[in-house]
Amino acid sequence: MMFDRRLVQYFDWGLLGLVILLSGFGLTTLYSAVTAGGASPHHMLYTKQFMWYGVGLVAMIFSFLFSYKTIEKWADVIYVGCNGLLLAVLIFGKLAGGSQRWLLLGPISVQPSEIAKVAVIIILARYYSKYANDRGMSLKGLVTPMAYTLVPFLLIVNQPDLGTAMVIMLIAATMTIFVKIERRTLIGIIVTGMVSVPLVWFFLKGYQQQRIMTFLNPDRDPLGAGYHIIQSKIAIGSGMIGGKGFLKGTQNALSFLPEQHTDFIFSVLAEEWGFIGTTVLLLLFLFLILWGLNIAHGCRDNFGTILSVGVTALIAWQALINISMVMGLMPVVGVPLPFVSYGGSSIVTMMVCIGILLNVSMRRFLFEKG
Repeated sequence: MMFDRRLVQYFDWGLLGLVILLSGFGLTTLYSAVTAGGASPHHMLYTKQFMWYGVGLVAMIFSFLFSYKTIEKWADVIYVGCNGLLLAVLIFGKLAGGSQRWLLLGPISVQPSEIAKVAVIIILARYYSKYANDRGMSLKGLVTPMAYTLVPFLLIVNQPDLGTAMVIMLIAATMTIFVKIERRTLIGIIVTGMVSVPLVWFFLKGYQQQRIMTFLNPDRDPLGAGYHIIQSKIAIGSGMIGGKGFLKGTQNALSFLPEQHTDFIFSVLAEEWGFIGTTVLLLLFLFLILWGLNIAHGCRDNFGTILSVGVTALIAWQALINISMVMGLMPVVGVPLPFVSYGGSSIVTMMVCIGILLNVSMRRFLFEKG
């Protein structure tokens, strides 16, 4: 039997409530982003986002119906399948905006790099649950998880999608630090990373180098590469304490904000709801992250604990990067804001992540550590 009725009493209604609130924020802000100022070529995206939330809800339910131990058994299949999809993107993918990130499945476009984040979390959680120890991971023990991470990283970088690739590396690093690394190995990795950073510059594409230079000095090209971030800062700053009001954001309505329904949707929210609205959203993200870590802390099974940490890290890093990006604290890398930015693949992936957390929360008392 796939679902034990006794587990209903352990259902995490608090986690579901947080997701509903975040989703409400997202749908409200998206409505403003695509309709403020009159007719918009993106007005149909709001209806599509509702549909994607419906698909995401089904995916979330499916993700907690069966035990997360089943996910552990299927880790290899999930990982290989996602890498196969990433490879298919490079061969058959849809080219748009200079990037080849989407697979066409009939009338819809799917971005496999989004679900690849979850695949990496699952395969690393399975590996670390077996081989992590109190002494910490040695360099030899890290070879396999490095390989698990590097394969999708390289496939995604070649799309090119540096933002998603960076998120995968940060998730892997977070999970690795959580299970502990030997001090000598950690020092070696840090030193190697510091030496390698300057060399990475020469492997970046021209537009990626331009984004970094723009981050360091947006005013060097205010009408070109720096335009996006300058307009974003204006929108955020003009919201002040209470905001201009729903549908009254001028930067959004007059189309000064670029990609206002995706990468820069936080700027729309900040302009209309001000410091108070953004603080509420940030608190919701904080509560969600702490809730996920609490689920990990309360789990009695190593795989469930590490899986929860990985999923929580995904949500945390994406929120941090997106908000920092639109505020000019990080280069613009095209990372969506969880539950808020428009995007079917992103929404479904986030709902799958919540389904996994619900899964672990419902069953965390059924397994013992080890």
